Amino acid sequence: MKWDGNRESDNVEDRRGSGGGVFGGRSIGIGTIVIALLGSYFLGINPATIISLLSGGPGQLQSQQAPAQRPPADDQTARFVSTVLADTEDVWGQIFRENGGTYGRPKLVLFSGQTPTACGTGDTAAGPFYCPGDQKVYIDLEFFQTMRDRFRVSSNFAQAYVIAHEVGHHVQHISGIMDKVDQARRGGTQKQANALSVKVELQADCFAGVWAYHANQARSILEDGDVESALKAASAIGDDALQRQSQGVVVPDSFTHGTSAQRVRWFQRGIQRGQLNDCNTFAAQQL
Repeated sequence: MKWDGNRESDNVEDRRGSGGGVFGGRSIGIGTIVIALLGSYFLGINPATIISLLSGGPGQLQSQQAPAQRPPADDQTARFVSTVLADTEDVWGQIFRENGGTYGRPKLVLFSGQTPTACGTGDTAAGPFYCPGDQKVYIDLEFFQTMRDRFRVSSNFAQAYVIAHEVGHHVQHISGIMDKVDQARRGGTQKQANALSVKVELQADCFAGVWAYHANQARSILEDGDVESALKAASAIGDDALQRQSQGVVVPDSFTHGTSAQRVRWFQRGIQRGQLNDCNTFAAQQL
C-alpha cells in the first residue's frame, strides 16, 4: 500500500504512556457477544463489554482525562495510521457531500494497556474498536504485531483494513443505522441479536471495501498483493474459523461477526464498485 507522503490526519490522540480518568455508566455498543471469540482479539470489544454497550446510554465522565497529545513525528506506525485515517476522512467526506450530508470525523485514539472510553474501559486484549458514545476509534498499535504473529498477516493494507472497518462503524453510527439496529434488538432473542450483529459487522467490512475503492481511484494506493492480504485477514477472523481454532467446534447461532466466506464476500462487494447500495446487508436475502 502506497501511503508515505500522503496527508496525515490531525485528529489523532496519543494516550500511550499517560494516565487518565475513568468513565462510568452504561454504554451503547454494536453487537452482543455470547462467547469469547478470538475475533474480539481482532475487531471489536470483549463480549462482556459489548453486552454492556448495547444495554444503555453513554457513560459520564467521572474524572478528567490527561491533555490530548499528538503522536511523535518519528513514530512511523503512528504516522501510517494517521495517514489511513486522513484517507478515510477524504473518502467519506466526499461521499457524504455527494449525498447532501456532512461527515463528522471520528477521532483515532492510540493507547497501551487500558484507557477510559465512553463505552467503558478499553483494553489492549480486546483489539481495535469503535465507541459510538464518544465517536472515537481506539487501537493499541501492538495489535499489528498480533496480526503478524497470530494471523500471519503483515501488509500495510491489511492493517489499513482494520482501521477502515472501525471507521465503517462510525459511518453506521452517524448515519442512524446503529440506532435502527438497537431498536430492532429490543425484545428479540439472543439468536436474533447475534444475527443483527453479524449484519452490522459485514456491512462495516463492505464499507471498508468502499473506502479502499475510492481511495485507490483518487490516490492509487493499492499495490500488487494488497487486496489478497486484506482478504486473508478477513478470512482469518471469520467466526467459524475462530471458533474452530479456539474450541474445536462451530456454533452458527453464536456468530456475531460472520463466517470467513461472508467477511471476504462483503469486503469484495465494497471494493469492486465502491457503491454504498451494495453494502445493504440488512436487505440481503443471503449473506
